[in-house]
Amino acid sequence: MAEPLGAGLEETVDRNGAFPRLGDGQRARLRAVGEVRKVQSGEVLFREGEAAFDFFVIESGAVMIVQGYGHENRIVAVQGRHRFLGEINLLTGSPPYLSAVVRDAGEVIQVSAERLRALVAEDQELSNIVLRAYLARREILIDVGAGVKLVGSRYSRCTHRLREFLARNRMPYQWMDLEQDEEADALLQALGVDAAETPVVISGEGVLRNPSNAEVARLLGFGSRGAPPPLCDLVIVGAGPAGLAAAVYGASEGLDTQVIDTIAFGGQASTSARIENYLGFPTGISGSELAERATLQARRFGARMVVPAQAVGLAQDDGHYSVELADGSAVHGRIVIVATGAQYRRLDLPELERYEAVGIYYAATQAEAQLCAGDPVVIVGGGNSAGQAAMFLSRHAASCRLMIRGGDLGKSMSRYLIDELDQRPQVELMTYTEIVGLKGEPSLEAVVVADKRTGERRQLEAKALFVFIGADPHTDWLRSDVAMDEHCFLLTGRDLHGEDLDSHEDRRPLFLETSRPGIFAVGDVHSGSIKRVASAVGEGSMAVRLVHQRLASR
Repeated sequence: MAEPLGAGLEETVDRNGAFPRLGDGQRARLRAVGEVRKVQSGEVLFREGEAAFDFFVIESGAVMIVQGYGHENRIVAVQGRHRFLGEINLLTGSPPYLSAVVRDAGEVIQVSAERLRALVAEDQELSNIVLRAYLARREILIDVGAGVKLVGSRYSRCTHRLREFLARNRMPYQWMDLEQDEEADALLQALGVDAAETPVVISGEGVLRNPSNAEVARLLGFGSRGAPPPLCDLVIVGAGPAGLAAAVYGASEGLDTQVIDTIAFGGQASTSARIENYLGFPTGISGSELAERATLQARRFGARMVVPAQAVGLAQDDGHYSVELADGSAVHGRIVIVATGAQYRRLDLPELERYEAVGIYYAATQAEAQLCAGDPVVIVGGGNSAGQAAMFLSRHAASCRLMIRGGDLGKSMSRYLIDELDQRPQVELMTYTEIVGLKGEPSLEAVVVADKRTGERRQLEAKALFVFIGADPHTDWLRSDVAMDEHCFLLTGRDLHGEDLDSHEDRRPLFLETSRPGIFAVGDVHSGSIKRVASAVGEGSMAVRLVHQRLASR
């Protein structure tokens, strides 16, 4: 039996611009492109899981935003007069994961999603209001866990995989831990799901048992849908800052552009809690918000965005390239930009694999912060990513130790971060220290550390270990196809010599062009790159100008 919906809730209070009221002029512009109609109490304006839904402005009355309408009936928010409904998925075209139900009868302005997108593209004032509100609402929904349910064990690698996938894609979800949540077993029994079938993802569309990332993506409508064109002008492999910049500039300049990524849009930068030295954001911006804004921008210009899609090989055929994907399909393009970035190296420790995803992590997102809330954590690394992780995790963990092998953070970390860490007593800096052992059963409980100067060893309690110690490029899928340096980063432009130039015949490769004509490398993946978000964005946008040159030369 479904629980009754509450009738006496007060209207949701605005938080950080998430629930603004529209003025007379703004509503008039929306009435001109939409339909004004009366609504009755109990009417459903849109329901979770629907293929498409419209934009609504409340002229009078009130509307409830409900999770699990008809069974769970959890009221997330109540919107009133002159406020508008919806969330970021209305702009991306993804189906809603919440329902909107009229509480108090009244009148609404209904505008189709297509007309809304066209209007905000032309109307800067409305665009700013809607985008700011939708980004703030997504943040709130993530905080309160209003979305799909994920039921699984904290000791399961598959549970961690799904949590990371949802978190990296900025998808609100509620995690129910089989080890700690008393309601988890009852829910599984009610659904007829055995514990051995977990983790499970539960939505209005049904239950997915131990699903792949691709199955979850299809359920929630991540990325673009439909068949790709037979041949794109530009295929971008990797959707970090460099890949997203290339997508924005490529699509805006009329190139038929397709972007693919293995996990999520935003790359490694999206795991940064706050980037404070990025031009134009004096108070900083989270990596996830930067990625979300860039993704929306690329979509608006017509770029096709696909996730998850893992590149596993490259072939050349009749003057174009085919990027082979892990699912057996392929994406074909005249030009390819490789923006696959790099991943943090693993520590050389016995039993390392045993603790990965159950105590050892390579990103510090909200998902990891929830896992180690109230526990002691250790961070290894001296770069900006390690510093940003320490600042973020110290707000959740009981204690936070930052370890480096040397004695000076200034050799690899930005000054502003060092100063902020100095001002945060929750973070303890341990210099000349390295980890030599791991302890715990079934998950990580402690690390053994050694002083590099004296050799003295001691054991420190640690329920989570975060590793940020340099990076290896994602270039395995290009082995033997494109010239690389000794660390497998891609060589480009003037760094190519001798037989690496054979494919270019009498022409010199363009700046950022690899040993294969028409394949460019941008961001962290190319040899000699500057490991900064701003430089990656610059290279991604610059590469599009070079793409035009290469296409013209053909």
